[in-house]
Amino acid sequence: MIQKSYIFIVYIFISLSSLSQNNVNDISPKKAAIYSAIIPGSGQIYTKKYWKIPILYSGLITSYYFINTNSSKYNEYKEAAILSNHTGENQLGHSYSELILLKDYYRRNRDVSYFTFIGVYILNIVDASVNAHLFNYDISDDISLKIQPFTDLKNSG
Repeated sequence: MIQKSYIFIVYIFISLSSLSQNNVNDISPKKAAIYSAIIPGSGQIYTKKYWKIPILYSGLITSYYFINTNSSKYNEYKEAAILSNHTGENQLGHSYSELILLKDYYRRNRDVSYFTFIGVYILNIVDASVNAHLFNYDISDDISLKIQPFTDLKNSG
């Protein structure tokens, strides 16, 4: 099952790489944002910023890992606190009040991990849009201002 999902992801990125074959003037910030909203990283492919994709997925995978870890610990300590409250015995080597503190700690960490995941996802969309806006930005050393007089050829005769 995991191999099929990897193959699917690779297939999606290869098919999205055709998006990066467009003209320089065809880069649309709206398209980049929509692509990144549908599949994270596809807006970076569209704007030809390939080096950002591993960073993006590192943030998403790391926050997802912490969501899973903190959720499992939260559920473990919550069940232990319920058992400790009903039986009056220590569970997992902790008293009832310690179990409540640990449960709250892991719930808070899980919630922060959710916010981190959402933040990285939104940052992915904003980054793709900003890259599309700045795609044609001139960064040459020529900063001269070319002011020339305007002559109206229609009224000169």
